[in-house]
Formats: sequence, C-alpha cells, structure tokens
Amino acid sequence: MARTLRVLLADDHKLVRAGIRALLEDMPDVEVVGEADEGKQALEMAGELRPDIVLMDIAMKGMNGLEATAQLRQTYPDCCVLILSMHASGDYVEQALRAGANGYMLKDAATMELQLALAAVARGDTYLSPAVSALIVEGYLQKEKSAGDELLTPRQMEILSMIAAGHNTKEIAYQLKLSIKTVETHRAQLMDRLDIHDIAGLVRYAIRTGLIDADL
Repeated sequence: MARTLRVLLADDHKLVRAGIRALLEDMPDVEVVGEADEGKQALEMAGELRPDIVLMDIAMKGMNGLEATAQLRQTYPDCCVLILSMHASGDYVEQALRAGANGYMLKDAATMELQLALAAVARGDTYLSPAVSALIVEGYLQKEKSAGDELLTPRQMEILSMIAAGHNTKEIAYQLKLSIKTVETHRAQLMDRLDIHDIAGLVRYAIRTGLIDADL
C-alpha cells in the first residue's frame, strides 16, 4: 500500500476492537483513526474523521452493521466498508454486498488475510474471504439448479442426466422404453428451455448443477 490508510473500527466488543487495533497498528501504512461501538456512531465518526476504510461488524446494538454500511456508502461514497464478521452465512454476505460493502471477511481469518483485504479494498477491488467466496458460489449453483428444475419436467431431467452420462438417443429410448422420436422431442424441448443448443453445453450444465458427477 503506497499511502497511509485511515481505518475506522466499528464493533460493539471492546476486547475485539482492542485486538483488531493491535493488529492494524503493527501493519505498515495503516492508521487507526477511531473506534465506534454501534452503527450510528460509526456514521457520525465517518463524517468527522473521513476514514478511507471502515472495518464494520454486523451484529451491533442499535443500528446494525448492514444498515450502517448502506447509509455510509450512500452518504460517503469514497469511504470503503470491509465487513469483519463471525457470521459465515451466504445470506449475510449477499445482504452486505447489496448494502454496498466492498469486502467481507471472517473474524477467524489470519492476520495476513486482513492486510490483503485492506489492500484489495483500498485499490477498488471487492474482497471476499475464500470461505465466503465458496458460500457465494454454492448459493449461486443451488439457485441455478432450482431454476433449472422448475424449467424442466422430471422426464426431461432424466433424459438430460442420461445424455450427460454419454448415452445416445437410441440407448435412452431403449432404457426408458420410449420411441426415438419422443426422446428427440424431449431433448429439443430441454435445449430450448435451457437455451443450450449442443451436447457439450448440456453436459456442462448437468455437472454444474450437480445432476451428474463430474467424474462420470
């Protein structure tokens, strides 16, 4: 980090703030400019101190960290917010990002990760802890799978899984006791509904949504 980063801490636990402050003060080019124990106070101090980054907890008395983040990012758009939370939940992460947070990391992260997160946020990137990123990806895939399940009939999903497993039209027709024309009709319909128009695309979709194992 080329310049000194001015950081404001917002957490309602004094011991936690003291620990984080000690870590930050050992980092080069980082200055802790203040501490707040709830969201409203963090907003007021941000207006007075104009920090570069606010390290924000979520669960605080009074105004919580998500509400404070939304108001702070709207009022002081140049001030970044890095959520530092104990909550490893996809819902919390999504809410934080919708509120305008520039990053989300867990309190049990290593000191080096905090330094990396501050640097990333300071240069305009969005930072997510590896565990948090995994939650976001998993949530996305689950939503995609649910959407796909709603689009396809049980028979079409059955045929899709067999196509992805490498069975051709004749084999599928034989195993499901259907005519070749019926299988082709189902295949055309599921391609249309998924907007995927080749076998390779269907295979990738089936693997991505967990319909078949990637090792098959």
